[in-house]
Amino acid sequence: MKSINTSHWILSSVAAALIAACSPAQNTTSTSAAPHDAEPAQEAREPEAATGFSDKQVVVSDRYMVTAANPHAVEAGYKVLKAGGSAVDAAIAVQAMLGLTEPQSSGIGGGAFILYWDNEEQKLYTVDARETAPMEATEALFLDEDGNAPSWIEAVVGGRSVGTPGVLRGLELAHDKWGKLDWQPLFADAIDMAEKGFEVSPRLAKLVESEINPGVKKMPTISDYLFPNGQPIEAGSTLVNQDYADSLSLIAEQGADAFYQGPLAKDIVDAVRNSPIAPGVLSTQDLAEYQAVIREPVCDAYRQYQVCGMGPPSSGGLTTLQTLGILQNYDVSSWSVNGETFAHHFTQASRLAFADRNQWIADPDFVSVPTAGMLNDDYLAKRAKQIDENDMEKAKPGLYLKPEYEQDIAYELPNTSHMSIVDSEGNVISMTTSIEMGFGSTVMAGGFILNNQLTDFSLTPMDKAGRKIANRVQPGKRPRSSMSPTIVLNESGSQVVHALGSPGGSRIINYVTQTLVGLIDWDLNMQQAIDLGHVTNRNDYTALEKGRDIAELESALEKRGHEVKVIDLNSGVHGITVLPNGQLQGGADPRREGIVMGQ
Repeated sequence: MKSINTSHWILSSVAAALIAACSPAQNTTSTSAAPHDAEPAQEAREPEAATGFSDKQVVVSDRYMVTAANPHAVEAGYKVLKAGGSAVDAAIAVQAMLGLTEPQSSGIGGGAFILYWDNEEQKLYTVDARETAPMEATEALFLDEDGNAPSWIEAVVGGRSVGTPGVLRGLELAHDKWGKLDWQPLFADAIDMAEKGFEVSPRLAKLVESEINPGVKKMPTISDYLFPNGQPIEAGSTLVNQDYADSLSLIAEQGADAFYQGPLAKDIVDAVRNSPIAPGVLSTQDLAEYQAVIREPVCDAYRQYQVCGMGPPSSGGLTTLQTLGILQNYDVSSWSVNGETFAHHFTQASRLAFADRNQWIADPDFVSVPTAGMLNDDYLAKRAKQIDENDMEKAKPGLYLKPEYEQDIAYELPNTSHMSIVDSEGNVISMTTSIEMGFGSTVMAGGFILNNQLTDFSLTPMDKAGRKIANRVQPGKRPRSSMSPTIVLNESGSQVVHALGSPGGSRIINYVTQTLVGLIDWDLNMQQAIDLGHVTNRNDYTALEKGRDIAELESALEKRGHEVKVIDLNSGVHGITVLPNGQLQGGADPRREGIVMGQ
């Protein structure tokens, strides 16, 4: 039985806290290495090229720490923490820099989900800064004249896919409540680097050259920026973005209002509505009326901990907790790390959780989400009994609160970014931020790329029987997401133990859940847990990470009836562990170019 208080689900029974045992650590301020070359093995709907795997070591510090997907962004956040800033202050600096140096993944033209631990209050907050559908949008936004949904690339590129950006309003809300430093200086490093130029990273250059998003070459503004003189930007070259510097300067001086009202807002709307491909319906009123929302976190017991995540409209928290709730019925710690038994049971638990996710989760302001039923211990125990020694194939939703219908069509794509931050006062941020597809909608305004998050809605509003789909497009509605920023608390809910999250489209949920199993069941440190070879199943097929030890399970899982694909699984997990003695241990995903810094 679970009940809600003002901050989180109260757990009826939890044991004493255990902290993951750690292997020898390097006490340093950063980890980074040049990725090894790797050939991409991509699926049509996951067009993010792999850019290599580099060995990284766990980082230890005593006072504060930041880890994120780009070294320049981490350095900007570190400087803020060193100057006495809060975790929120550092997050603003990190996000501003990510929008410049990692523009394919996130930026001020997108949205975010923020988990914030207030250490003085000993309370967890979540901020929903997810994009919203324009008020002129209809359920038929993506349908042609015959009522058919487009292919993914036809849906993604252009102004039609752009939702009202939310990240700046979310950061502003957080800064108003928990910021320590003034707003304006937090943008200084990003402004300076945008004006002077930054060195293009090998990852960014490779993603541009690979043309992961064909809209990049078709849309004139972004094409001019990333293909100067018709040639893709090269690693090591200097890229200047004066338009972005001007936009950030305006936002730094005038606050988030400068983005949501006035000339910059008009430029955004003009770019969307006059897009050369698939013009959209975003209006200045949509921007002016956008609000970020503080929502209740969703938390549940896993072993000796409280695992907390973002509730709807993100499906990340609930689906992670359902997967863990099913695995709770097994002695996972007795299984070999990333062995066959684990991979089989993990994929089956994920199948069951994704079946419920696809059926029930949507914007809670529009749809009644059966959260309590989905996390009921008896229900999850019954779901666990459906797992046997062979792949169950397509799992069905387990609740019977609504009629079963055809699952929706939504194109959740893998380009996103995650940051984890702990400040000197013990406040913690776990923030996942996204523009959705690699390079978003490819619509640019003010030097930044606008999201294509409306493709996270079901592109078709009804099932084959004519029943309305929960995650359909509606004016002002927030599309379902898989972003899974996570904070793990101790027994009493009084202390953060882990903070983590990842990009990866709908695979985010599996990446985060597997990392949590590594931390909690197998006593791995943060870097070791992040390094684990990935296995995913979104109630479709079992994917094993190409080039990692786990790929050796292909034959064994096929004998159990799994449809197996060995492919690149490009997570970007960045996390921090808070040890009982107050020390911090940070890890950065070796599949990306991020680092950890702390003191």
